[in-house]
Amino acid sequence: QVQLVESGGGLVQAGGSLRLSCGASLRTFSTYYMAWFRQAPGKEREFVARISWSDNIYYADSVKGRFTISRDNAKNTVYLQMNSLKPEDTAVYYCAAGANPGWTANAYDYWGQGTQVTVSS
Repeated sequence: QVQLVESGGGLVQAGGSLRLSCGASLRTFSTYYMAWFRQAPGKEREFVARISWSDNIYYADSVKGRFTISRDNAKNTVYLQMNSLKPEDTAVYYCAAGANPGWTANAYDYWGQGTQVTVSS
């Protein structure tokens, strides 16, 4: 059974930081593209960042320079370090895995349950 489990969300003031983690049970974790998406109330799920097995990385413009995605293949874990958080970053953050690169939700095969990030002004 494939499971992706996010953790690390919470409530933080604007300008603060959080680090999200996503543990994956994928047997061939190192071959997957791993990504973070987020979804705010009333909005579509949007791409945040993705990373390949070889650390090829792409960020959405809205988080570039503030967020850092990384992965530890030995631990089957992907991380999202979020700095300089803004109220508009408030959303449920989802971890995703897929066999091909992409920045739309339908490019990914497996999803975590999501973790809430709330940034207060």
